[in-house]
Amino acid sequence: MARPPKKRRWAQDRRSSLVIAGTGVLWLLALWLGEALDLSQRIRGLFDLMALGGFALGLWMTYDAWRARKRRDEEG
Repeated sequence: MARPPKKRRWAQDRRSSLVIAGTGVLWLLALWLGEALDLSQRIRGLFDLMALGGFALGLWMTYDAWRARKRRDEEG
């Protein structure tokens, strides 16, 4: 059974917010781990780039949900 449009929209919003929040938590964990294990700056920079990718993904998911909502509102 397909979800009603309102629940589907909420699911998209919830998923994008979880991606952004999860990326932030994992990034903080990676920063702490890098300091605790005295990892090189190269590895720490890799963690930063992965976090940047996660935040970009969350932003894209948010934009996509906004675009879909706008398109549905224009249709009726």
